[in-house]
Amino acid sequence: MISTASTTSRLSAKLSFRRSLAFVLIAVFAGASTWVYTDLILKPVQLAEARTHGRPRGNLSDLYPRWLGARELLLHRRNPYRRDVTLEIQQGYYGRELDASRPYDPKDQQAFAYPVYVVFLLAPLVALPFSTVQILFHWLLIALVAATVPLWLGVLGWRLPALSQLACMALLLGCFPAVQGIKLQQLTLLVAALLAGSLFCMVRGWLVASGVLLACASIKPQLVWPLTIWLVVCALADWKLRRRFLIAFGITMAVFFAAAQIVLPGWLWMFLHAIGEYRAYTQSTSVLDELVNWGLGPYGGGALAALGVGLTAWVLWGARKAAWMENFGALAALVLALTILIVPMYAPYNQVLLIPAVLYLWKERRWLLGSPFRQILFIFAAFVLVWPWIATIALSLALLWSPDRVYPLWRLPLYSTFAVPVLVFVLTVWINQNHHPALRASESTE
Repeated sequence: MISTASTTSRLSAKLSFRRSLAFVLIAVFAGASTWVYTDLILKPVQLAEARTHGRPRGNLSDLYPRWLGARELLLHRRNPYRRDVTLEIQQGYYGRELDASRPYDPKDQQAFAYPVYVVFLLAPLVALPFSTVQILFHWLLIALVAATVPLWLGVLGWRLPALSQLACMALLLGCFPAVQGIKLQQLTLLVAALLAGSLFCMVRGWLVASGVLLACASIKPQLVWPLTIWLVVCALADWKLRRRFLIAFGITMAVFFAAAQIVLPGWLWMFLHAIGEYRAYTQSTSVLDELVNWGLGPYGGGALAALGVGLTAWVLWGARKAAWMENFGALAALVLALTILIVPMYAPYNQVLLIPAVLYLWKERRWLLGSPFRQILFIFAAFVLVWPWIATIALSLALLWSPDRVYPLWRLPLYSTFAVPVLVFVLTVWINQNHHPALRASESTE
C-alpha cells in the first residue's frame, strides 16, 4: 500500500513537472514571437512609412529627453523646461528639430515634461555617454520587468512553483506592452517595478521602504495618484498601525520637492506649464476616450471614467471593514486597473500595470468558471488577452513564406489594445465585489 501510494505520488509529481515545463516552453515561444513581430514586421513598416513621408527618426528613446534634461540641469545648470533644451532633445530623439511646416512631422515635441526630481534618480547616468546608458537601461528594464512577477505574486499572496513563475516571466517579457516599453526605454516600466516593490513591502510590513518606493514612483504622477490616494486614506484610517508608511512617504516627497527647488527654483510652475503644453500638442486621451470616440460623443469618456471611479470607490468602501492584508492585493490590482482606464495616455506600454489584475483573475479562475455567463465572459477575456500572441505567432510564421503579404497585416496584434483594460477592470470589480469572502463578510456587518 505504501509503495503504491509512493509510486502514485512520484508519477503525479513527474506529470506536474512536465506540464509546467511545457507551459514554460509555450510561454517562451509565444514571447519570442512578439519580439520577432516587433523587430521584423513592425519596425520595417515604420521605417518604410518614415521614408515615404520624410518623418525623422533618431534614437527614439523615451529615456533620452529625461536623461538629457537631467544632464543639462545637474552638470550645466540649464533649465530642462526651456525651449533651447527641447530643441536639443529633438536633435537626438528625432535626428533633427521638428518643423511645423512639414505635415508628417510628429506632434510630440519630446519636451522635458516630468517633475524635476526625476533627475535625482537619473543622476548616476548623466556622466555616461547616452549610447552606454541605452545599453544599461535596456537590460535594467528587462530585469525589472521579470522581477515584478514574484513581487506581484507576493502582493496577491499567491505562491507558485518556480517553473510557473518562470513561465509568467517569459509571458510578461514577451507581451507587447512590455516589449514596446523596453524598446522605447519607457520609464513606465521603472515606475511599475517601484509600485510592485512598494506594495510588496507593505504586505511584508516594511512600511518605511514602502513609502519611500511609492514616492520614487511619483516621477510619473498620472500613473500613481489613484493608488497613492487610496493608500494615504487607508493609512490615515489606521494611523497607529500604518503611520510609518505615511511618514516615510511624506518625508521622501518633501525631500524631493525641497531638493528640486534648490536645483531649479520655481520648478513646480514650470512642470505644470510643461504638462499643459504636452496635453495640447499630443492631444493625449485615455483608453475610454478612444473607445467613446467610436460613438458616445465628446463627453462619453468622462462619463465612463466617472462610472469606473464610482465602481472602484464602491468596492473599496465595501471592503473598509475587512482585514487590511486579507484582500489588499486584490484591491490594489483593482485600483491599478482603474488607473489604466482613466490615465490620459492610451499607450500600450502603460498596460504593464494590469499584470497584478491579470494574475488575480487567473488565480480566481475557478469562480469565474462557476456559471455559464461567467464562463463566456472569462473565455472571451482570455481570448482577448492571448490574441496578440496568436497574431504575432501567425505573422512570424507567415513571414517565412510570404513577407510581402505580412506587412500590410501589421495591425493585427494591436486589435485588442483597448478591449483588454476594459475587460480586466470589469472582471476585477466583479470578483472583488461578489467573490472575496472578506468583502462579503464586511457587507454582512453593515
